[in-house]
Order: sequence, then C-alpha cells, then structure tokens
Amino acid sequence: MSDSLELKALAKINLGLDVLGRRENGYHDVRMVMQTIYLYDNITLEKTKQEGIQLKTNLFYLPTDEKNIAYQAAKLLMDEFQIKGGIKIVLDKHIPVAAGMAGGSSNAAAVLVGMNRMFGLGLSERELMERGVRLGADVPYCIMRGTVLAEGIGEILTPLAPLPKCYVVIAKPPVSVSTKLVYEKLDAHEIEEHPDIDGLIHGLENGNLKQVADSMGNVLERVTKVSYPIIGDIETALKEAGALNALMSGSGPTVFGIFDDKKLAGHAQQRIRKLGLAKQVYVVNVHNNRRNRNGNEF
Repeated sequence: MSDSLELKALAKINLGLDVLGRRENGYHDVRMVMQTIYLYDNITLEKTKQEGIQLKTNLFYLPTDEKNIAYQAAKLLMDEFQIKGGIKIVLDKHIPVAAGMAGGSSNAAAVLVGMNRMFGLGLSERELMERGVRLGADVPYCIMRGTVLAEGIGEILTPLAPLPKCYVVIAKPPVSVSTKLVYEKLDAHEIEEHPDIDGLIHGLENGNLKQVADSMGNVLERVTKVSYPIIGDIETALKEAGALNALMSGSGPTVFGIFDDKKLAGHAQQRIRKLGLAKQVYVVNVHNNRRNRNGNEF
C-alpha cells in the first residue's frame, strides 16, 4: 500500500451507439460499442492526515466539491469503509470536458481503482464496477476498458475482439452539449434508422477495420447535428482527408475519424485546425490491453 499514486484516466469513443427505449426512471436502454483511446487525464491521489476530501484541478470552471464525480467516488468508498484520515485528489485534465468522451466517468473510475489499491480495500474489478454504476452509467466501462459491448443503461458489459490497429483523430469543436437535452430531444422523435451494431461486432471478430468503419453509427447524431452543424463539417473534412469513416462520439460534440495510415491522420489533424473547425485536435492510438489485476495500467 502506498501513500500516493499517479494514474491515467483514459477517454473513450463510441464506435456505435443505439438507443432502444426509455425507462420510467428516465434512463435509456442502449446498445453501444465502446473503445478506449490513449488520450487521458492524469490523476494523483495522496493520503492526508486532515480528515475529508480535497480536490484540485487545472481547469478553473470545474467544481471541486460534491458536484464533481471524482469527489463522489472518493466519498463513496470513504463512507462505506469508514476510512480514517483524508485524501487529496489532483485532476490534471486533458480529455475535452462535456464532449462525449467520458472524461468525468474515467476520473471517477481511476479514483475507485486507486483508492482500492491505496487503502487495501480488497475489492475485485466486478465489485468496483458495481459501485461505479451508482455514480454514472459509463463508470463501470471506464474501470473495465478496451473494446466492449455495453447494454442495459450501459452497465451490462461484454468484452469484444479488439479494434484492429488504427489511428484516431479526435476533434472537439468550441461548443458544449448537454447530454440530458440530447436524450430529451431524441425521445420526441421516432428512431427510424438504427446503427449496425451487429455489423460492427462481426467486423471486430474478423479483424476487418474497413467493415468496422463502414458499420459505425450513432443514433444521437440526428439530434446534435441539427443544433451544431459544425459536427457534420468536421466529419466531412475528416473523410475528405482520408478517414475510413468519421462519427460523433456519445452525445457530442467531439468527432473522431478512423485512419489506417498515421501520415494521413496527421494531415487530417492539420486540416481541421487550418479550417478553424476545432482547436482541440489530437491523433491518438487505441488502447486494447486489458488492465491486469493490480490495475497497473491505470
């Protein structure tokens, strides 16, 4: 057990996102293919003699109290296991915020994994995931990571064959999207076209990147694109630059493009910036390695 830990909280993209219906409690039944990518926030955890939770971040506009999901994750374990003393959490954020990339959920996942290790709580991955879903639907996935089919409200997770090697261009336009509002608007419409989630899964099983790219789809795009046409502009620019396909992640507004050539991906990154479509543009690898039992990849 250590008095301090540094962890990487990795972002995700949705290769496919389908909504099957809405529950009475407001949650939606989904069928999604999630993929971890190597864009991450740095999380530092440190035991303190002072009681309670201290949270600091490099972004002035993020809450540092119970409104922050990373704070909630720490409190959940401190309350349950009656942990004495306190903990200091430092979030060095790089994942775009409110962007459909599960940055907050990944922070919470890292705090759960890190505190489990620091305080010797002895929780299994499954037990951490059961606690994570109380914080948010994406948190269990952010604990598991990799290429995964998510069902239910996002908490029923099935590992899939890994996404073949490729390069992902991430572009976050200068707009913010409310996930809650996107789903509310989706409820007002009949969903006529559903993404080909089965085609995606078969592409992964076959190790066929082109089949995966051709099968990508996100039912939330029809809502978000109407309000933010720049999303479609970025997708078009990425495809014109050589992407096998481009898609909005989650409820947006981040767009990603799948490339089989690193040089093309680099040129696409420059093109997006030159066109002024986004300042936050990254070329990243996918993260397929399953975390070992000690959580050393966090």
